[in-house]
Amino acid sequence: MAIAGARNLITDVPGLRVGQAADAALKSGVTVLIGDAPMVAGVHVMGGAPGTRETDLLRPDALAEAVDALVLSGGSAFGLDAASGVVDGLRGDGRGFEAAGHLVPIVPGAILFDLANGGDKDWAANPYARLGRVAYDARCLDVALGTAGAGTGATVAGLKGGIGSASAVLASGVTVGALVAVNALGQVTVGDGPRFWAAPFEAGDEFGGLGVEIAPGGGPRTKLDSAGNTTIAIVATDAILTKASATRMAVGAHDGMARAIVPSHTPRDGDLVFAASTGQRALTPEDQLLLGHVAATCLARAVARAVYNATPAADDPFPTWREKFA
Repeated sequence: MAIAGARNLITDVPGLRVGQAADAALKSGVTVLIGDAPMVAGVHVMGGAPGTRETDLLRPDALAEAVDALVLSGGSAFGLDAASGVVDGLRGDGRGFEAAGHLVPIVPGAILFDLANGGDKDWAANPYARLGRVAYDARCLDVALGTAGAGTGATVAGLKGGIGSASAVLASGVTVGALVAVNALGQVTVGDGPRFWAAPFEAGDEFGGLGVEIAPGGGPRTKLDSAGNTTIAIVATDAILTKASATRMAVGAHDGMARAIVPSHTPRDGDLVFAASTGQRALTPEDQLLLGHVAATCLARAVARAVYNATPAADDPFPTWREKFA
C-alpha cells in the first residue's frame, strides 16, 4: 500500500523543511515545520490538557486559508512564546497573511510539559522566543531524531522520550509524513520488555526490528506521579486538501498515537495532531480513503523512532531505550 520515503522523514513531503533548537541546560527545545509556501492546515485535539496558540484559525470557517509554519515546543505555557521567534523570522523574510498593508505570519503552535525533567528552569527571561528563532533559521531537510528540538526533555512511562519522524509514499505517488514530540503519560513499549506497541507498522528495522509481543495481563505502566505530559504531532502530505479535509486527516492520525502509546489521550495528556498540505498532487478516490490510515501508521512509527533514538544526558529522570535494552 505504501513504502517509506527516501529519507523516512516528514521532509520527504515536497515543499517542507524542519528547524530545531535546544538548550542542554534547560533540557528543552523547539521544533518548527516550515512550508516553502503557505500550507493548508487543520488540527484535532484529543488530550484533556492541551496548550495551544492560534488553533482557532485552523477551523474550516476561519478567514485565513493557510499557515506559514507549525511549532512544537517544550516549556509548557512558556513554550507558546516559541512561535513569536518563528513569526519574527517569517516577517523578516517577507512571509505572512496580508492585512491592511501589513504581513502577519500565521504560526499555530502546541506545547508539551517538560518543566519537571531535571533541567535548569530558573530563567530571568523566557527563552522560548529565542529558541523559536534559532529553530526557524536552522530549517533544512534533515531532522535529528530522539533528543532534539521539542523532544529534548521529553519522557514517557519509564523511558526518555524525544522527537520522531517517518514517511510513506502511496502507489499513486502521494507522500505522507509525520513529525512528533513524544512526552506521554503512557508507555511506548510493551510491559517490561523492549518491544514497541508500534511494532506491527515498522518499516524495516527503523526502531530495532524486534517484532511484536503479546501484551501482558494487567494495566499499562504510566507516569502517574507527573501532572504534565502531552504528545504533540504534525502529519503532512503533498496531496491537495481543504482545511476540512486536513482536519479529517488529523483526526485519523490520532489512531496512530493510540496504537503506539498505551494509554493515550488521557485527561493528563494534551495530545494534539496538526495536519498540513503543500497541495501539489490530486488525490485519487482510493487515496481519499487511505490518507488518514497512512498518516496514522506514519505517526505510530514516528513515536517509536523518537524513543528508540533518544540519547542520555545528566540528571535524566528516566533511562533511554538504548541504555535499558540495547
